[in-house]
Amino acid sequence: MYSDAELDAAVAEGAISPQAATALRDFVARHRAAPPADEEQFRLITGFNDIFVAIAMVLLLVALAWLAAMATPLAGAAALVAASWGLAEFFTRRRRMALPSILLLCAFAGSLFFCGLVLAKAVLDLAAPGKDDEGLAISGAAAIAVLGIWLHWRRFRVPITVAAGAGAAIAAVLAALVALVPALGERWLVLLFAAGLAMFALAMRWDMSDRARTTRRADVAFWLHLAAAPLIVHPVFALLGLLDGQAGIAHAALAIGLYVALAAVALVVDRRALLVSSLAYVLYAIFTLVRAAGAVDAGFALTALVVGSGLLLLSAFWRGARHAVLRAVPDALRTRMPAA
Repeated sequence: MYSDAELDAAVAEGAISPQAATALRDFVARHRAAPPADEEQFRLITGFNDIFVAIAMVLLLVALAWLAAMATPLAGAAALVAASWGLAEFFTRRRRMALPSILLLCAFAGSLFFCGLVLAKAVLDLAAPGKDDEGLAISGAAAIAVLGIWLHWRRFRVPITVAAGAGAAIAAVLAALVALVPALGERWLVLLFAAGLAMFALAMRWDMSDRARTTRRADVAFWLHLAAAPLIVHPVFALLGLLDGQAGIAHAALAIGLYVALAAVALVVDRRALLVSSLAYVLYAIFTLVRAAGAVDAGFALTALVVGSGLLLLSAFWRGARHAVLRAVPDALRTRMPAA
């Protein structure tokens, strides 16, 4: 099976013509009786070799970090940064392996953030000994991570990199705001909600630049949508008291209504990722309702039955549901969404 990214690479190298690539995509779309955009494709694995390499890679990176950390934790993180980049030169840039590339990017970003945190704390301690500047240290570390992730994107173009960079940028901004204006710490859920909307807007910008979803830009948008949904949903559910067990039946019903509204948005933009990444919250909300109704012993089973059945029905009738929802969308917006 050839991915869209590989077809684009073949066109770029002159192996096939752009017309042939388009014809092949059209044929596959007709054969599947659904346009590629409706399938919401993204590369995760191309074969078992991806899994095999990923397992070996995790073992190697853990061992390197462990051994280097025996000197200092900073040395362990720095070794992980260097090893992740070096392995990406082969497995990402040359072999174009999806799952190993994702793991390498996550290892690179996480270890770079830790290095930045250690360095930021050291600099702040020198500037103001004894002062608690945890927020500024986190902000500085996240800013360093953003720079490194941007360089990683310029070099390797792994689709998840943009979402990782956006997440690091959000962490840098929010940590700096709370550190500089402590009163904002009481409104961090509102800030998180605003960050989620910004992430969603960025995802839509990438999505609308490739309505047919045949290029890497669609994969970038997929990961951004996957990251945006929890940032939007978590603050709302937390404010409703669902995360600390204080919510009543009315709050749980409101949370379910929010998920239904999110499903409508997912249908409009044709992104199931919005529903998947916020699924845990609606499971908890429905479980609260089922438990309040007295079904304590079978509460989780009934919750899973309701949610699973609903999502399967939505998946089975996704195209028809999109047609119905898009009729209520203004023409100016509908023309910028993937074709139903």
